Amino acid sequence: MNGLTIGVHIGQPNAVKLVEGIVAAERAGIDCAWLTSGGVAADPFAVLAAAAMKTERIQFGTSIVPTFPRHPLAMVQGAVAVDALAPGRLRLGVGPSHKPSVEGMFGIPFERPLQHLREYLQVLRAALNDGKVDFDGERLHAHAQLAAPTGVHVMASALRPNGFRVCGELADGAISWVCPLPYLRDVAVPAIQAGAAKAGRSAPPLIAHVPVVVSEDGEAVRQGAARQIGFYPRVPFYSQMFQDAGFPEAKEGELSPRMVDALVVWGSAVEVKERLRALPSFGAGELLAMPIIPPGDPESLDRTLAALGELARE
Repeated sequence: MNGLTIGVHIGQPNAVKLVEGIVAAERAGIDCAWLTSGGVAADPFAVLAAAAMKTERIQFGTSIVPTFPRHPLAMVQGAVAVDALAPGRLRLGVGPSHKPSVEGMFGIPFERPLQHLREYLQVLRAALNDGKVDFDGERLHAHAQLAAPTGVHVMASALRPNGFRVCGELADGAISWVCPLPYLRDVAVPAIQAGAAKAGRSAPPLIAHVPVVVSEDGEAVRQGAARQIGFYPRVPFYSQMFQDAGFPEAKEGELSPRMVDALVVWGSAVEVKERLRALPSFGAGELLAMPIIPPGDPESLDRTLAALGELARE
């Protein structure tokens, strides 16, 4: 056993394909299937409820469900339903998302996101872990009694030190996104540990989001990466993170070849597995793999899932 929990982002265009992708991930031996919730994508709780009927053991993760559009008790409703259908298998990842989407799409003021996340996590953990919440904060209010506590693990996304500190203090895990591994080791892990120390608790695990593909065609990998993650340097918070991580070209909104090589784990199946085995040395306790699909190579997804499954079974 390598001790590393292996998860994969299921990226499909609709709910039917998402469920099929989760079933395929379980069949491959992968530990956790993760869904994103960008834009008006299929509701993750509905998809996971359907997937619960077709799977037996794979864990379900959300990375992430944005907090601003949903009251935390509305989030609890969805989580309770999935937990009843797949007891103990849900990793509920939440986060504030970003100003362009929250204000541009929903018209909700993106104000004091870390304070919002801090209060949100307190409500979720009380409701889901204890079965009861009575909370009156500066931003949120929640009073509810559940039939019973759940087995849901409450995770949160983080990008910069303050976010990782909040995760260390209040979450069951911290989820990164397109962060270079040295940045996770040097910035994220110390911040998680500081937050945990403040709360007098053990540091929760870091779930490292890593773009992955089994392909030895470097140029095709870079083209696929540009298509799937090329916009992140144009998002202000991500741009600043990349600059802090030693990539000044991100200031111009560029995903350079140097950045792709730092972010994407690619190569033969043997090479990919070897590089992923090194994740614990960067402080990661879990992998959230994002399959990169090089142009003209749709079979790469099957190769990548197979390699991830083999790694999970070690």
